[in-house]
Amino acid sequence: MRARSPADPPLRRVGHKGADLIAPGNTFASFQAALAADVDMIEFDVLPEHLDGTGELWLAHDYEDARSRTPHTLEEGLAHFADAAYEGVELDVDMKLPGYERRVLEALRRHDLLDRTLISTMELVSIDRIRALEPRVRVGLSVPRLRKDPMKQPHTAVLAFGAAAVIKRVGPVRAGRLVRSGRIDALMSHWRLVTPALVRAVHGAGGELYVWTVDEQPRIAALEAMGVAGVITNDPRLFGPRPGAPLPTSG
Repeated sequence: MRARSPADPPLRRVGHKGADLIAPGNTFASFQAALAADVDMIEFDVLPEHLDGTGELWLAHDYEDARSRTPHTLEEGLAHFADAAYEGVELDVDMKLPGYERRVLEALRRHDLLDRTLISTMELVSIDRIRALEPRVRVGLSVPRLRKDPMKQPHTAVLAFGAAAVIKRVGPVRAGRLVRSGRIDALMSHWRLVTPALVRAVHGAGGELYVWTVDEQPRIAALEAMGVAGVITNDPRLFGPRPGAPLPTSG
């Protein structure tokens, strides 16, 4: 079993939608909460106004989310992240649908944020379009390709467990091939699919393995020990103080 070694980079702390358990996700308040929790990267969602990829680009996870509030636009969000307060914080731009890849890249260029951005998506067609349009930006494939968690419904949970077992067997080989071929730089995997074999395959091919969405401190610690590159959480306070950080003083 591969375990994190002293030579490995420190675990990357990634805030999901900013810090969705502290403040509503994909909002400036959530991004600021993630910043205050000392994250290395902030993940946020980009959804087009229309299913064909046209219209405004919103910071929203899905259309129900977008309808429940007035979402920030991508331009507003990137202007926020271009502020000096976020200097050194990386971005994970999670595209929810295909069809607006060029527009996302152009917006990142306008705000000079390409170099500290990873674009993630469940859509391989988007991965390939982004690679063709801008080879230097990092791309990550999110797996599995699901819009809702099947474990939350009893009638789908049994099938999901079976599917997860199959993915765990074949996933490491496929992931390694995708990284070695240069098609992706990172794999963004649900925590239920992460195994030592997957860690070895992705990192051995030169890629990064990020795990979503983990809101339990013991599971974060177990994944860190396994050697994953980063963990994505709704509550980045769970990471605790960084090793060597001074203890808070009283009074």
